[in-house]
Amino acid sequence: MNEEFSALLRRFRLQGTAVSCERYGQGHINQTYLVVTDAGARYILQRINEHVFPDVDGLMENIVRVTAFLRERSDDPRAAMRVVPAEDGGSWLRTQGGCFRMYDFVEDTVCLQQPESDRDFYESAVGFGSFQSRLQDFPAATLHETIPDFHNTPDRYRQLREAVARDACGRASGVQAEIDFALSLEREMAVLQTMRTQGELPLRVTHNDTKLNNVLLDAHTRKAVCVIDLDTVMPGLSMYDFGDSIRFGAATAAEDARDLDAMTIDLGRYETFTRGFLASCRGLTSAELDCMPLGAKTMTMECGVRFLTDYLDGDRYFAVHREGQNLDRCRTQFRLVREMTRKWDDMRRIAEQARSV
Repeated sequence: MNEEFSALLRRFRLQGTAVSCERYGQGHINQTYLVVTDAGARYILQRINEHVFPDVDGLMENIVRVTAFLRERSDDPRAAMRVVPAEDGGSWLRTQGGCFRMYDFVEDTVCLQQPESDRDFYESAVGFGSFQSRLQDFPAATLHETIPDFHNTPDRYRQLREAVARDACGRASGVQAEIDFALSLEREMAVLQTMRTQGELPLRVTHNDTKLNNVLLDAHTRKAVCVIDLDTVMPGLSMYDFGDSIRFGAATAAEDARDLDAMTIDLGRYETFTRGFLASCRGLTSAELDCMPLGAKTMTMECGVRFLTDYLDGDRYFAVHREGQNLDRCRTQFRLVREMTRKWDDMRRIAEQARSV
C-alpha cells in the first residue's frame, strides 16, 4: 500500500490502522478497494466518478439519508450500508486524487453476477422489493437527482432524434431499421412518464440499477440482506426498478449478444421475480400493479434507445470493447421488446396471478 493511500485512509474513522488496500469487485463506474486494518476490520473504499456524478454533495446526502432511514426500520445491522465518517465528520473526502468515501464491509454475504438458482433470483426480487417497501414513507421528492432525467423516456427519445439529425459519425443510414423501430414505439414508451407527471403513479424512492449483483445475499441462508450501489437512488417510479430487473434478469442472452435468435424473455424467471417483488413490496397502488409489464417493456426499450443514441454519437457514453458493440446491445434490447410484445398476454396473466397471492 503506497503512502498516498495510507495518508488517505488515516483521514477516515477506522477501527485500527489500515494494513492493506486492494482493488475489489467488478464495478465499471467507481474505483472500488477492499481495506483491511490491523484490528481485523474490513471496509469498502470508493473513488467516486465525478464525470458521471458531478454533484458529489447531493449524491452523498442521498445515500446518508436513505441508509439512516433504512437502519431505523430493521433489526439486522447488515440491512443497510453504513457510511464511515471522515475525520471531519463528513461523509466523503476530496483529495488531489479525487473524491473518496468509505463503507463498512457487509460481512457474511455473497455477491452474485448471475443467479445460481431460481431461489437466488427470487431473493434479489425480495431485496429490491423490501428496499422500496421500507422507503415508502421517505419523502422521495426531497432526494437529489444524481443523473437528471435518468428514466425520462421521452427525453431519451429527444436525444435519439438529435443524434439522428447530427449523424456525427455517418452511421444513421446503416441503422435506419433500428431507428424506425424505436420511433414506432415512441408514444407507447411515453406512457409511464405521462402518468408520473399527471400524478397517476406515485413518486417513490427508486434504486435505478436493479441488477442481481446489487443485492447481497446471506452467505449461509442465501436470503436477501442488503441492497448496495446506491449512487442512482433518486425519486422515480416503482416500475423503473421492477422493469429493469426483468430486462436484465429474465433475458435469455447477453446484453451484447450477436445471435438475436437466442434472445427472448424467460417467462419462468419473469414469474419468479414478480412473485418475490410483490411478496416483499407491499402498498403498491392498483395503477402501479397494472403497469408492471409495461415497466419491463419500457425499461428495455429505453435502454435500447440509449445504446442506439450512443452508437450514432460515436460510442461516447457506454464503454465498448469491439466495433459495433453498442449497436449489438441496441439490437438485443429491441429483440427483447419484440419478444415481450409477442408474449404480452402471458406477462399480464403472470402479473395478475402474482398480485392475487
